Amino acid sequence: MLQPGEYSLWFTCYRDDPTTTIPRPSGRGSRDCASLTFVCLAFLIGPSIKNSSPEEMVSVYHFWTIVLAIAGMVLYFICFKSTRENVVRIVAQPSLKISLQTLKRNRPLFMLCIGALCVLISTFAVSASSLFYVRYVLNDTGLFTVLVLVQNLVGTVASAPLVPGMVARIGKKNTFLIGALLGTCGYLLFFWVSVWSLPVALVALAIASIGQGVTMTVMWALEADTVEYGEYLTGVRIEGLTYSLFSFTRKCGQAIGGSIPAFILGLSGYIANQAQTPEVITGIRTSIALVPCGFMLLAFVIIWFYPLTDKKFKEIVVEIDNRKKVQQQLINDITS
Repeated sequence: MLQPGEYSLWFTCYRDDPTTTIPRPSGRGSRDCASLTFVCLAFLIGPSIKNSSPEEMVSVYHFWTIVLAIAGMVLYFICFKSTRENVVRIVAQPSLKISLQTLKRNRPLFMLCIGALCVLISTFAVSASSLFYVRYVLNDTGLFTVLVLVQNLVGTVASAPLVPGMVARIGKKNTFLIGALLGTCGYLLFFWVSVWSLPVALVALAIASIGQGVTMTVMWALEADTVEYGEYLTGVRIEGLTYSLFSFTRKCGQAIGGSIPAFILGLSGYIANQAQTPEVITGIRTSIALVPCGFMLLAFVIIWFYPLTDKKFKEIVVEIDNRKKVQQQLINDITS
């Protein structure tokens, strides 16, 4: 019961970390790519669980839970001891009123939150629909693992190494747009080809997952940039409150994305454990393909108008640094 609260406390601080420890914007995208290496644990842990007998399953789960808990504590400690903030704060501890005023003026943050909401709705709509899709559309529940691997593993592993190079060449905003467009086209193709060729449909789903993985990775770097934008407007840095709003928006996206397929199934006349009508089959295909396609397209449109380009961000960082130098010089003159 305590784990979710503990997780939220440290994860908010961890996600704020790039804004204070990584001064180069390009490095923020690389950090988020490195954090996706947790996917590789599936190759390490998966075989030992899969090859275990039912009698051994409990002890295997206990073993890996203890190993991961100890490894996590060690890594947390190393992160804590080795992390140093590289920012100078004009207002060290802003009041809640000042923080909310700063947050209210941060238009790029609100646009990014809406874009992230759309991406998360898309992601969790697919996850919530997958089991229904393999059971009633493909009539083979054994394909559920394949579908999950294509959606999660292939998308994450393939997209992670692409992001740093894309960010360096075309910028974070354009990287997000390309990922969103790739996801939109992939899901649309998945909807049309899934009725006649499963291999081609899986390729289309992989394309969509790669695009979705790109957007999921780069939007963390975009979120970090909005902290500097808020400081540029008001002189106040509010990393914690900025990420808390962003995180809350993401949780809303997860909840909405997971519930949309349920509403579609209910409206189409779904009855569990029975042969489904053509309307229900269409509803399932819509939930797993057209719904994520539409929300990825909406995310693309929103970020298209996102005002904080890489060029603008560099100008903001230079302006903030100049202000701090002037203020520091004034302090030195007064104290001397």
